Amino acid sequence: MPALRRKPIVAIDGPAGSGKSTVAKLAARAAGLQFVSSGAYYRAVALLAVRGGVAATDEAALTALADGVNLRFTTDDDGAVRAWLNGDEVTDALREPAVEQMASTIAVIPPVRAHLVRKLREYGCDGGLVMEGRDIQTVVFPDAEVKVYLTASVEERARRRWEELRARGETVSYAAVLDEVNARDARDTARDAAPLRAAPDAVHISTDGRSIAQVVAAVLALLPA
Repeated sequence: MPALRRKPIVAIDGPAGSGKSTVAKLAARAAGLQFVSSGAYYRAVALLAVRGGVAATDEAALTALADGVNLRFTTDDDGAVRAWLNGDEVTDALREPAVEQMASTIAVIPPVRAHLVRKLREYGCDGGLVMEGRDIQTVVFPDAEVKVYLTASVEERARRRWEELRARGETVSYAAVLDEVNARDARDTARDAAPLRAAPDAVHISTDGRSIAQVVAAVLALLPA
C-alpha cells in the first residue's frame, strides 16, 4: 500500500505527556500534511455518550456509537486544528473533563477499538497526514512511511501535565499527577488490546532536554525526499 500513496503517513506514538500532539501538529503544518489525533476519536465517542446519556458500562451502545462516528480535522491558516464530529465543531468539547474521563474507560473495550481503528485507517488510506496516538505505528498503520516513538522521563511528563492542568485553572498537586501518569503508563503497556510499545522499525526520539523545535526538526528529517 505505501507505494500507492502520493503523500506519506507519519505515525507518532508514545506515552502520555511525551509531547506527541504538539510535535505532530507542528510537524504536520511544516510538512504540509494533515494532523490527526487518534485519541480524539475515542473522545468523540465519549462525547456522544455523555450527550446521549449512555453509561460507560453499556458496551453495546458504545460500540454502536463507535461504528457510526464521523470525525474529521481541518487546519486553519494560523495552524489551529479543528475537530468536526458529524458536521459540528467539537474542538473544545472533546476536552471537557467528563468526556476525557469516559474516553479513558471506553478505550479498552475491544469492539470500540476495532471500529475506531478501521475508521482511522479509512481516514488515512490516501496518506498525507501525521497521526499521533498509542498504537499508530504498531496497529493502525504498521506500514507507515515514517514511524516515531516519542519518549520522556515520567517526572518530566508529569510536570508537563501538571502545568497544563494549572493553566486550565485546575487545582491539583504534582504528586497526584505523577501517580496518575504512572497509573496510565501501567494501563497502556499492560492492556490486552494494542498495548503501548514501539514498532521494531520505529525511530526513538527522547524529548527530555530538547526544545519542541528540535524534536519537530528530528521528525521532519525522517520524511522521504
